Amino acid sequence: QVQLVESGGGLVQVGGSLRLTCAASGRTLSSNGMGWFRQAPGKEREFVVAVTWSGVSTRTAVSVKGRFTISIDNAKKMVYLQMNSLKPGDTAVYYCAGSTRGVGGPYEYWGQGTQVTVSS
Repeated sequence: QVQLVESGGGLVQVGGSLRLTCAASGRTLSSNGMGWFRQAPGKEREFVVAVTWSGVSTRTAVSVKGRFTISIDNAKKMVYLQMNSLKPGDTAVYYCAGSTRGVGGPYEYWGQGTQVTVSS
């Protein structure tokens, strides 16, 4: 099993930045791909960005490309999501997820989520 705990969410103004952190523990070697997803009120959960622990493969949603960046600290088993130029449409609960396959998923492990609210 892999345990994932997100932190760093909060309230930010339009155009601002925020960095989310995901701490992974447990059998992290079983999770090849690590990703961030988000779910806005009344909408389905959507993919945001993902990376392999090796850092070789990444995948980014078009809606956040150029604004959001995923990074990893393999030694600490931490995954970060740097979010810049935030828009009201980025308001959502953000989830960290782990996949045994890779950046394409499927994702078997999920954190509890952290709320990000962008005010205009």
